[in-house]
Amino acid sequence: MHPFLDAPLPLAIAHRGGSVDGIENTLASFARAIEAGYRYLETDARLTADGELVAFHDPDLDRVIGSADRIGELTWHELSQLRVGGREPVPRLAEVLKTFPDARLLIDPKCDEAVDPLVATLRDHHALDRVCVGSFSDRRLRRVRAALGDDVCTSMGPVEALRLRLAAARLLPRGLVPGASACVQLPVRYGPITFAQRRVIDTAHDHGLQVHVWTVNDRETMARLLDLGVDGIITDEITLLRDVLRERDQWHDR
Repeated sequence: MHPFLDAPLPLAIAHRGGSVDGIENTLASFARAIEAGYRYLETDARLTADGELVAFHDPDLDRVIGSADRIGELTWHELSQLRVGGREPVPRLAEVLKTFPDARLLIDPKCDEAVDPLVATLRDHHALDRVCVGSFSDRRLRRVRAALGDDVCTSMGPVEALRLRLAAARLLPRGLVPGASACVQLPVRYGPITFAQRRVIDTAHDHGLQVHVWTVNDRETMARLLDLGVDGIITDEITLLRDVLRERDQWHDR
């Protein structure tokens, strides 16, 4: 098992640090999750115009900062003057790694240009044992795996996850489920396809894969997924998930 996954299950994972109040992917939001007892943080990686790797989800600043500018068109200096939710600066990914040395991070490189800087940052900060790289791009994941091999934990990409879903439905031989990943991070459903169901979870477990489900923000779904045997839940509602896990005696404080 990769060291990233070597923790009591189920994993409680703070989505962008827990973003219900509009403050997400900031040092303040990550600190809030850590103070709430979380060890696992989910975040994103994008690149500024001058090559700084930052923790930010969207390609533009409209939703969380109220600007029409795009991350890739701003220098780090220009971006550093702006504030998420009117009050919190956008952090470099290196700052997140340094500020929370005991945290484990799920990192999604949101653009092709972020892959090589991400690989370099993880190496420079000796963070390979506490990071899982996931992406909606199978191509980006292949590049990360080619650069870092088994030293880094990766989750399944979308094509790999679909193959897992087909294998669970007996529409694909189970032996064809990809084996390069250590875990799979799935939505409850995507379009017409339901991913979070017992046979998918069982198939993943049969292949030695942990199953983490995103982004789950209501009590009923959290409880149902835990009953199905998922290994982790990614949520914005960090207090609610902690409460649900405590009620089930499944909360593991960091």
